[in-house]
Amino acid sequence: MAAIDIHADDAGLIGGADPQAFVRRNDGVSYLDLMVRGATCAGCIARIESGLKADERVETARLNLSTGRLALSWRGEAGLASGYVRLLGQLGYPATPYEPESDADPQREEEKRLLRAMAVAGFAMMNVMLLSISVWSGGLEMTDTMQALMHRISALIVLPAAAFAGQPFFRSALAALRGGHVNMDVPISLAVLLACGLSVWETFIGHGQTYYDAAVMLLFFLLIGRFLDMRLRARAGEAARGLAAMQAATANRLESDGSLRAIPAREVKAGDRLVLAAGDRVPVDARILEGEGALDGSLVTGETAPVTARPGRDVYSGMLNLDGKLVLEARADRDNSLLAEVTRLVEAGEQARSRYVRLADHAARLYVPVVHGLAALTLVGWLLIGGEVRPAIINAIAVLIITCPCALGLAVPAVQVVASGRLYREGVLVKSGDALERFAGVDTVVFDKTGTLTEGRPRLVNIDELPADALEQAARLARTSRHPLSRAIADAAGMGEAAAGVREQPGGGLEASRDGVPVRFGAARWLGITAQSDPHTEAWLQVGDSEPVRFRFEDRLKADALETVSGLTARGCQVLLLSGDRVGPVDAAAKALGIVDWQAELQPQDKIAALEAIKAGGRSVAMIGDGINDAPALAAAHVSVSLASAAEISQAAADFVLQGDRLAACLVTLDVSRGAKRRVLENFGLAAAYNAIAVPMAVAGLVTPLIAAIAMSASSVLVTLNALRLARGQS
Repeated sequence: MAAIDIHADDAGLIGGADPQAFVRRNDGVSYLDLMVRGATCAGCIARIESGLKADERVETARLNLSTGRLALSWRGEAGLASGYVRLLGQLGYPATPYEPESDADPQREEEKRLLRAMAVAGFAMMNVMLLSISVWSGGLEMTDTMQALMHRISALIVLPAAAFAGQPFFRSALAALRGGHVNMDVPISLAVLLACGLSVWETFIGHGQTYYDAAVMLLFFLLIGRFLDMRLRARAGEAARGLAAMQAATANRLESDGSLRAIPAREVKAGDRLVLAAGDRVPVDARILEGEGALDGSLVTGETAPVTARPGRDVYSGMLNLDGKLVLEARADRDNSLLAEVTRLVEAGEQARSRYVRLADHAARLYVPVVHGLAALTLVGWLLIGGEVRPAIINAIAVLIITCPCALGLAVPAVQVVASGRLYREGVLVKSGDALERFAGVDTVVFDKTGTLTEGRPRLVNIDELPADALEQAARLARTSRHPLSRAIADAAGMGEAAAGVREQPGGGLEASRDGVPVRFGAARWLGITAQSDPHTEAWLQVGDSEPVRFRFEDRLKADALETVSGLTARGCQVLLLSGDRVGPVDAAAKALGIVDWQAELQPQDKIAALEAIKAGGRSVAMIGDGINDAPALAAAHVSVSLASAAEISQAAADFVLQGDRLAACLVTLDVSRGAKRRVLENFGLAAAYNAIAVPMAVAGLVTPLIAAIAMSASSVLVTLNALRLARGQS
């Protein structure tokens, strides 16, 4: 596939914003989020995505119909952004860079246009109905001249009103035709134009029945349906927009001369010194240099308790300074901050392309040729059986309107957006596109122990029994590791020097060399030591050939661990425990939680082998671990869940990431996943039932264009309302 020539001037860019300024770069790949206008059906999605992917440099192009967001990435320089935006305009879909903090909301502007069009259509509808009632009630008493006058007055009202109120459909249809394709607004526009054209012909030539009232009422109800659909989509996707909008728009940068300068947060670079006043949000990930106070990190970490702010502490974009004045040093720009990463994860969940989405998209792409062919067959069929031209055209118009693919196109994306939003509010981030679909089918849940079922903050309990220098020897190694036992050692020893050249053996421990003498700290089996049989977690320190020193730890179970295990069992899941810890601590934890099936002292490869054996038995497995140390096992499961601290969210190798320490969020995730699957299947059923009933009725001439418009709008609203049941907890 050849690269498309997209280098051009900025002609055609909407709103004057330079797309290049919004591009994010990572490892030679450019990323850009756009708001696309005019996309109304799955056919639009196919046209936009295939049009962009015709350029071999484009790696991903995903449009979410519910939110209007297009996630675009390509391998090449940022300067290509303007060309891609121009290409979208040529396809008939104007696009602007996505700016969460911008006051110019394209969706809000579109809603205003729809409201104005609705007002005009409603005004015309009421006045034309008065004239139509006069004609109908007059019956035989009204002269032909008076009827003709009434029809002409109706034409004067309806034609300008239809020209204005139909613009949302006409503009979209015209843009699509100019781009060399058709969308769902083409048959809608054709239906309105046919109704108006037939009425004008009857008014001035045929002197028969006119359809001015039907044409304007058709527009009115179509506009109502589109407006409600847009509002419901906005509500469904509010999680990601609300999160992105919480990013600080400005930052106070401390200049070299000591003065403060307010700058857009987008301009902050790593190394800049920033001043944060009470009530301000942290604009980028940073480290506190001066000042003390308290920070609200609930937006980022899910923890409701305020975080103590002190020099040396890392803070993250989106945290709120509750009190005190802080001086920060930026560690990243805004687009590479933790909040930006979390926002992208939430959006990735909303953009997800599961098997159901691909199925719905494929079916909806057949819409235009099928509906046009069906309308033509309806017209020809009625004429062949001896029907009059006028009723045949009316029936064809009804078919054009009623066979809208909106319900099918929205069946899955609406559920996906609502489910991802609800999980975010519960402190769960969705990282994988089809994670919800896979988690819904889980029947076996495997837990790691340390840091997952336990608090992950083991406490050294035999510090008084250790030789004088043993703690510091172990701490020099431990300060280089994130393992919970290493952190416990580092906390017990306090501030100090970290050893150089430390190597970490997964499932084993840490080793380094000091003055030519090997120093090792880790598991008993790794050091060739016989483990003790008590229920304490242990680690051993060995310096050269000296006698090994035992460190004993205590790690309490999480407060909601028993609730989580019991809840999973009640939901029909088999619960297992696979741990690298010794038999004693694992046995004690399993008994406390009522887990019958458990294994201890497993190496990472042993966990993978155990998972493969479970999967070979026909079970669908979810692995719940710490997201970093358990990365191989997480990757081996059908679906994976990790618990990660704020600093680890982007590195966690899992489909779902639980923020904070709420293990019970697993239950919500399972409920929402299963509920989402039910909502998707229900929406498919609703869409299928609608088409199975409505289309034959329209072909048979039992549905007027007005009723077709109401039915089409109602079908879209119905599937979206069904998806929104997830947001209210009706899983």
